[in-house]
Amino acid sequence: MSMKALKKDQVTPERLMQFGFAYAPPLIIGAAVSNKVFDSLETEPKTVEQISKETGASKRGSRAIMNALVGLELLKKDRQGKYSLTPESEAFLLSGKPGTLAGFFAMACTHLLPDWLHLAESVKTGAPPVALNQEASGPEFFSVLVENIIPMSYPAATALGQALNLAKKREPVRVLDIAAGSGIWGIALAQQSPLVRVTALDWPAMIPITKRITQKFDVADRFSYIEGDVLEADFGSDYDIATLGHILHTEGEERSRKLLSKTFGALKPGGVIAIGEWLVNDRRTEPLNGLIFAVNMLVHSERGDTFSFSEIKSWLEEAGFKKARKLEAPGPSPLILATKP
Repeated sequence: MSMKALKKDQVTPERLMQFGFAYAPPLIIGAAVSNKVFDSLETEPKTVEQISKETGASKRGSRAIMNALVGLELLKKDRQGKYSLTPESEAFLLSGKPGTLAGFFAMACTHLLPDWLHLAESVKTGAPPVALNQEASGPEFFSVLVENIIPMSYPAATALGQALNLAKKREPVRVLDIAAGSGIWGIALAQQSPLVRVTALDWPAMIPITKRITQKFDVADRFSYIEGDVLEADFGSDYDIATLGHILHTEGEERSRKLLSKTFGALKPGGVIAIGEWLVNDRRTEPLNGLIFAVNMLVHSERGDTFSFSEIKSWLEEAGFKKARKLEAPGPSPLILATKP
């Protein structure tokens, strides 16, 4: 074999070594958020000493984390040793900005990673350390999560409203936001037309959070509420649109199929169901974000998983829906739409 062939086929540990520290970036960002590093740089560039004095964080800690953020291209550093925000960190990591992801990274070490540390045991048993899809334990977790993931759902929900031409409607539009959480799916639709009325359904402990966020977005007067589990509560009927924003992955296949059937009954003829999910392909070989999210479901839910478009399409058809299709929208995956004939 030639030396050229040897070099071509040579395997190195470099990629695995990079994986060995893959946990670091979200923790670094979270620590910077918790210590107000990004917020302190909102008005002007500053040195490590200035940041340390302003935030109360140590100089050693501030220097280490800020230099790492430079390496992650989330801060810039000039020749005078002053640090400043990048367009990306200015847009998404300032705590006071709409659409911020600062809270998500701050909660990563407190609400996400603890269960991931039990991954080996979950792989062995097939069960999470705590099932967060249960009403007894879920609200404490989701009450923190839902507002911090608004930036993931809001652009997709906005695109949904545009695709459904809500701004051009001349008759009232009734929306059912199932497992509403923050209410952001209904909120984004309500923002597009004063004719939209939203019914938000969630556990009783979650409804006050939904109400607070609808007030924040100034659409609270167009929301009503149903309290209860998604398979037990009475949805009502004659809705034009039903949204399931990132819900099926926590429910698992059996409950998801029942939920889609129940949603079918709540829609009027011609009504549309819209599903946001982390989709994987039929062979479960890509995309990586969906495959990793399935592991996230392993450590956080009893039966949660990620699914392919084909699987969800078959469940929709089983429930009676027609014209299952994808809608390209900002977010981890395309939305799935289907119509009640």
